[in-house]
Amino acid sequence: MREQSTEEVKKSSVVWANIEEWVRGRIQGYLQDLLEEEVTVFLGREKSERRAEIDGPGGYRNGYGKVRKLALSCGTVALARPRVRGVEERFESRLLPLFVRRTESVAELLPTLYLHGLSMGDFELALRGLLGDGAPLSGSSVARLKAKWAGEFELWNQRSLAELEIVYLWVDGVYVKAGLEKDKAALLVVVAGLSDGRKVFLSITPGYRESTESWSAVLRDLKKRCLGAPRLVVGDGHLGIWGGLAEVYPEAEEQRCWNHRILNVLDKLPKKHQTEAKALLCPIPYAPTRQEAEKAKEAFQRWCRQQGFQSRGRAPGSRLGAHGGLLPLSQRTLETFANHQSDRVALRRCAATHQCGQAVQESR
Repeated sequence: MREQSTEEVKKSSVVWANIEEWVRGRIQGYLQDLLEEEVTVFLGREKSERRAEIDGPGGYRNGYGKVRKLALSCGTVALARPRVRGVEERFESRLLPLFVRRTESVAELLPTLYLHGLSMGDFELALRGLLGDGAPLSGSSVARLKAKWAGEFELWNQRSLAELEIVYLWVDGVYVKAGLEKDKAALLVVVAGLSDGRKVFLSITPGYRESTESWSAVLRDLKKRCLGAPRLVVGDGHLGIWGGLAEVYPEAEEQRCWNHRILNVLDKLPKKHQTEAKALLCPIPYAPTRQEAEKAKEAFQRWCRQQGFQSRGRAPGSRLGAHGGLLPLSQRTLETFANHQSDRVALRRCAATHQCGQAVQESR
């Protein structure tokens, strides 16, 4: 017999132009193989293999269901879910559950695109470019997801806070550019530090330019949901939060946010000096005692004079320590309470009560 000297024509090789299509094809093949393997494990035998015993486990393969499109982060693939008959227990695929049309990463992509300003009318066109023409997503599906997110947020924003043992609150207004309004919308955010060391979001509420009325409404809502008075509230220099705090939680102590303070100071300095200045500023709020914090502040002010910043008017660090600038509480106070005993959760003051009271008065 004459030996064949020609080879079978192979498929075109993978090149840059079709690499994504090739990757999706491979992933689709792997997933289909995994679905077949699930059925093999469920029945206890390979395809077309007879039962080993007469009384062995029954069940037969019964073809495939309707081809389903699954949206992955790398594109959309088409999968056929195997069917099984003649079994007492229903076969349920763990790889491809019923009614699932997208992976979790794609599901997380949708709210991100929506929050970045992509309108519902543009979703279908944008997702076709990202996930392929067969992506099982449309404007109506995004509208349903939006309604679901709104319902979940409403329930989250009404949950009881009675079981939370609050020690600190961090408050700030985050401005986002959304809608057609000229002014940016402010999201009033409240984050709590718990006695066990965890941080949790308490509220994310739209407000108008961080006004006292807006912050008072947020704090009254937290109090209505059984939130106890915090020991210390940390925020920026905006007067709205402090006015609202005096109305709702007058017993809470105030502390200006050091992150805002440091950024404001660095903004007054030339960029070439900001790295060195930051290295001098950051040790101030983390000093173990107030005296060491004062020394670190004086070191920064001395550096400012050496660099000639004093001659340009008030030194950038001249107000460090005024109006809540320095923490009136010791470093021990601000440590995580995760390793503390439950009967020592109470906020620790300075060594002497009168010294702490004097520090609080100086900081305000």
